Amino acid sequence: MKPISNILIVGGGTAGWLTAAFLAKSLGAASSKAVRISVVESPEIGIIGVGEGTFPSIRGTLAAIGIAEARFIKECNASFKQGIKFVDWVRPKGSPGIDHYFHPFSQPSQRQGGPELLPYWLQGAAGNNIPFAQAATMQKRIADASHAPKRSEDGDFLGPMNYAYHFDASLFAKLLETHAKSLGVQHISATVEQVQLAEDGAIAAVITHAAERLVADLYVDCSGFRARLIGQALGSAFTAVDEVLFVDRALAVQVPYPASDSPIPSYTISTAQEAGWIWDIGLQQRRGVGHVYSSRHTDEARAEQVLRDYLRDHIGPDNAQITPRMLKLKVGYREVHWIKNCVAIGLSGGFLEPLEASGIGLIETAVYLLSYLFPHDGNTAPVAKLFNSMMKDRYERIVDFVKMHYCISQRKDSQFWLDNAETRSIPESLQEKLAMWRCRPPHRLDFITDLEMYPPSSWQYVLYGMEFKTALHANALAYPRMEEARQEFQMIEQMSRRALDNLPTHRALIEQFCARYRQQLHDKQAAA
Repeated sequence: MKPISNILIVGGGTAGWLTAAFLAKSLGAASSKAVRISVVESPEIGIIGVGEGTFPSIRGTLAAIGIAEARFIKECNASFKQGIKFVDWVRPKGSPGIDHYFHPFSQPSQRQGGPELLPYWLQGAAGNNIPFAQAATMQKRIADASHAPKRSEDGDFLGPMNYAYHFDASLFAKLLETHAKSLGVQHISATVEQVQLAEDGAIAAVITHAAERLVADLYVDCSGFRARLIGQALGSAFTAVDEVLFVDRALAVQVPYPASDSPIPSYTISTAQEAGWIWDIGLQQRRGVGHVYSSRHTDEARAEQVLRDYLRDHIGPDNAQITPRMLKLKVGYREVHWIKNCVAIGLSGGFLEPLEASGIGLIETAVYLLSYLFPHDGNTAPVAKLFNSMMKDRYERIVDFVKMHYCISQRKDSQFWLDNAETRSIPESLQEKLAMWRCRPPHRLDFITDLEMYPPSSWQYVLYGMEFKTALHANALAYPRMEEARQEFQMIEQMSRRALDNLPTHRALIEQFCARYRQQLHDKQAAA
């Protein structure tokens, strides 16, 4: 068995360059004895630069590969993300009742030795009509007030509130490319036109349009939906989940703020529609807005009209002439992500709709696994088996989590929502979870940490934000600390008021980070 000394990543973009940077950092690409890492990227295939949302794990990834937070914020037109605001998901617009709920990234507060708050919230300890996300964490109040999750003096990727980011995908890919090259990654600008297989079914080489033959010990397929290696050449089966998650199209636009000092929401706004939902992401100079919808439940003309109505109502009539960009979404995942000497990362391995920003998170997961399970001795078989098992399980759990947003909605105003509530469209694994949670709330024992992208708190925020009913009357005696819980909820409310005084506005913090980076560049140039 030959040790792995040469890795070829086919495809650039976020998946390719993030993989390259992470592997270069962990395997030491700049060292003379290190594994050689190359990215072959087609100059003919561009990157779609719409707003991207992430999950808090991205902070650890940026720190691991060595990109400073201020640089990332400035160069990627980035903003902070404290969670997702779901509008009109529980019931149609204009119906009686609360019109939104919030999925914050911070865990429910719990003082050391104190009671777990969720069961007591279910029994009314926080007061009437107070959402769980507002009762159990300070983050909703902070985000609603357009304040930031941290202060400028907090260390890189640290702060009192848990957070992720919004950023421009094309700018992020460029930053990753520049950084990966600084770590010793080689860049080959060429289009792969042919894949040669060896007698044992492994990849022997890839051939570019210039007839250059590129050979490696390990090939990483980051070629997007084309899945040039793992799908076309190696034939890994694709499991479609369109009978569970119906949305398969998106119309995306970019719109400016009405004024240069307009507040920047520190959360994604997701507004439910008759056949899908609309994302609204605030970057520094513009907003990225898009309508994700099911082509089985509406047509493109109607979907575009729904998007234009949203732009008119929420942004203004000046955006009527903007032409949306159509994106076709292939929702599902590969049954096998790693075959022989080829591993798929990013869209080549799968895609699940962007409702809970799983795209970048799945890239991170795959890169972490590849790095920490790396078969230095060339024996890929046992590593591939574990990698495939963990990736498939993670996809399945994300499908359950995303589907939960739809199937427990009270909306019955269109066929889209009626179909989402049909039992046949709900995975059995999710049905079992919901059945258990009708008499007790979700608990950490319901989840396997290493296979989950979303922690138990995320399930709790969404479940009860969607007004799911859990009856605790049968085991109320298991929760005897009602008065302690009441005091804890009161303490959270008091602390959130103080936090607003200590945390800057979101736009102010972004400007401070950008100014810091400009100063760092100036000092560096002056020193040179």
